[in-house]
Amino acid sequence: MADTQEHDGPSLTVLAALCIALLFGGLAIGISLGGLMPLPYGPVGPVQHYVQTQPLPVRIIAVAAFGSSVLLAIYAAAVSARLRSLGVTGAGPAIALTGGILAAGSLSLTGLLGWTLSRPEITGDTSLVRALYLLTFLVGGTAHVVALGVLIAAIAASGLALALLPRPLAWAGLAIAALCEVAMLVLVWQSLGPVLPVARVAALAWLLIAGARLQTPRGGSAERA
Repeated sequence: MADTQEHDGPSLTVLAALCIALLFGGLAIGISLGGLMPLPYGPVGPVQHYVQTQPLPVRIIAVAAFGSSVLLAIYAAAVSARLRSLGVTGAGPAIALTGGILAAGSLSLTGLLGWTLSRPEITGDTSLVRALYLLTFLVGGTAHVVALGVLIAAIAASGLALALLPRPLAWAGLAIAALCEVAMLVLVWQSLGPVLPVARVAALAWLLIAGARLQTPRGGSAERA
């Protein structure tokens, strides 16, 4: 039976938009105040200098990431419920929820690690700064992006199988999900690092667009084609 009613749960569009705005808004404010954060691969000196001299930007970025993670977790729960209400009876909704919770959890941990890095009693310990900074990058970069790929793959595959999403959008989601999984290779080849921001932006933008499409009532079989 065609879905002709608006979804009565949280708005997927609003959740995705707020998640994106908070994450990148906090990042933009942090960069405008303290400049770009150094890469984690080089010597620890620039990293320690940054966290010692720019605690406020580090804390702003960390708090924004933590807040964004809460919205992403709610999005995952809402989109899982939406898929089930649209007739997806396989593993898709459960996989979407799992991927979303992993992505939200990694982003949340990134925020907490970043906040810890902003503490003056931490920044004086070179070894601790190095370890926390690397963990922040790994959890908020590779782990977060790979988990986003799982979330997107589940939504896109379900949307393609039951024609819940336009075919080009569903296939684009699967391609983005594959790119997100490629981000795992950053652990082996650091030169692939640019894949992380590209995959993250593409993934979050796709979640916003797909959420808007899943929120829209479908009135007939013609829309399934």
